[in-house]
Amino acid sequence: MSLSHLDRRTLLAASGLAGFALLSDRANGAVKLWSSPALAQAGDGRVLILLQLSGGNDGLDTVVPFADDAYRRARPTLGLKKGETLPLDDYRGFHGSLKALRRHYDAGRVALVEGVGYPDPIRSHFKSYDVWHTADIRGRNAGDGWVGKLCDAAFKDVRNPNLVVHVGANVPYSLHSTTHPAASFVNPRAYRWAGGESETEAYEKAGGMEAESDPRAKPKKREGESSLDFLRRVLADGQSSSEQVRRAVAAYRTPIEYPPNEALAQSLADVAALVSGGIGARVISVEAGGYDTHTDERNRHDQLMRTLDAALGPFLDDLGRSEAGRKAVVLVFSEFGRRVAENGARGTDHGVAGPMFALGHDIKGGLYGKHPSLEKLDDGDLIHTTDFRSVYATAIERCFAVKHERVLGAKYPLVPYV
Repeated sequence: MSLSHLDRRTLLAASGLAGFALLSDRANGAVKLWSSPALAQAGDGRVLILLQLSGGNDGLDTVVPFADDAYRRARPTLGLKKGETLPLDDYRGFHGSLKALRRHYDAGRVALVEGVGYPDPIRSHFKSYDVWHTADIRGRNAGDGWVGKLCDAAFKDVRNPNLVVHVGANVPYSLHSTTHPAASFVNPRAYRWAGGESETEAYEKAGGMEAESDPRAKPKKREGESSLDFLRRVLADGQSSSEQVRRAVAAYRTPIEYPPNEALAQSLADVAALVSGGIGARVISVEAGGYDTHTDERNRHDQLMRTLDAALGPFLDDLGRSEAGRKAVVLVFSEFGRRVAENGARGTDHGVAGPMFALGHDIKGGLYGKHPSLEKLDDGDLIHTTDFRSVYATAIERCFAVKHERVLGAKYPLVPYV
């Protein structure tokens, strides 16, 4: 396909993206937007992929301290034996269902950071979400989400409606930005910039943002920009965003097989297509729910681990097929862990610290941090040994070439997984 065969609407929409070049891809017939030097210089073009396990993943039954007597005493019915794990050493092992993740771990593509949390922890889902999403104990009172602050620091003058993308129904607050709002969709193949009473309302609907509940979510007029130019820009950005996303996913071909009926696996398949498709995305977010295992945890968590492994295994294989995918960094996290002792309903209640994973073909895999003591507890909870902002700080500096204190507001020790 040559430029002469492009329809006028596509060309006009793409031409509105300052700093980008429109190129034809003769190999698969798709049009790609290749990032500008400004995007490439911000960390050599790495894509950061965020996967949130919502509900509070049980870290002790994800990375199992099978050799710890305190673990077995605290979990007489839920505790996994060594033979039910995939041992990493003489003390700990992956949950037995994480076979693909273990394969990638052995290949150096998985960094396991143990004991991740933050001081003065909060056991409320929503308040803890806000701490993780803003990287600030003040939560939303701290302003934009941490990714929004990152984009303001790394891409202040970059205009690309697909710079930040969320695949899912609800945009996490981490992506909240007054200057670089996220594109959001559940099914990229059906992603359209819909009309409405005004272009601004269409923008808010497509971005999953409600201006009435949070006025800061609305797109902002630039200095000296007329209202008409503002509305034209919002509409043009939205049209361009949806067309680029649909083209990238429609054109993508992969021999990697994902489970066909698993929502998380299919979302990650779409993420692989977006990373490879050259739409200029630098942060992509996905959320998986169901991790609040107060009851019947053994059955429920076993299924969650099977689902997670069936998604992450092929996803990492797929990322290895493209240069952009091989450079990508995936962070897997949850808003908190679970309590050490099982409860009377054969589940676990809200806890504090837990493991965090960094995945990718260009990371330094292995064990990081220190496993928290199961004997020295804080009111029945693990005491965190690594601040989650240290993991963020490493991604900020290594993926975007930005001093992390500009985003996080303070300095944290780096975790050298990249």
